[in-house]
Amino acid sequence: MVQLIPSPDVVLQMLKRTGAFREGHFVYPNGKHSPHYFQMPLAFRYYDTARVLAVALSRKFRVEKDIASQLTKVSIISPSSGGIPVAFGVRDALNAEQIYWAEQEHGERMFRQYVNQGEVNPCIIVDDIIRSGQAIDETAALVKKLGANVIGCGAIVRFTSAPDEMEGVPVKSLVEFDAHMYDTGDACTDCIKDVPVEHVRF
Repeated sequence: MVQLIPSPDVVLQMLKRTGAFREGHFVYPNGKHSPHYFQMPLAFRYYDTARVLAVALSRKFRVEKDIASQLTKVSIISPSSGGIPVAFGVRDALNAEQIYWAEQEHGERMFRQYVNQGEVNPCIIVDDIIRSGQAIDETAALVKKLGANVIGCGAIVRFTSAPDEMEGVPVKSLVEFDAHMYDTGDACTDCIKDVPVEHVRF
């Protein structure tokens, strides 16, 4: 029987198979160490994988009465370029009317497209991964300035250290991941074991 929403274990297996989730000894640009590394765009290289993940996330939104009652007059919004494949996949699955994406410019998050006040439908904000929730919060603030409401929020993966609610809206995800991050090498168990290190990007 086909699962309409794959289990977290199945999703992690998909991410591992595509190289989007790796285990090892990684150092991030901020100097933090972790035994895990997500590079979500690698999963979205493959159409079948991308579709399964996006459709599964869309089903988490569709079961919410407040969202289902407003389809198809909703906007799907990505906080950054990394979430664009997710946003397009969710838009297709929900047959949503609009799609927008934001990006950082001079330290400020703004829409890539020119958007007028009142043009944006009620919004569902989606991303590939939510690590801290900052990008989601900034995008929600941007949406509110334009006079639109946030009715949904989600990602393929959410770190458990990130908020599980935003603007009173629960954050949906396919995987809730307990990320082990060490602020310094001195606290890192892999450093203590002298495991070879790989420097990675966010």
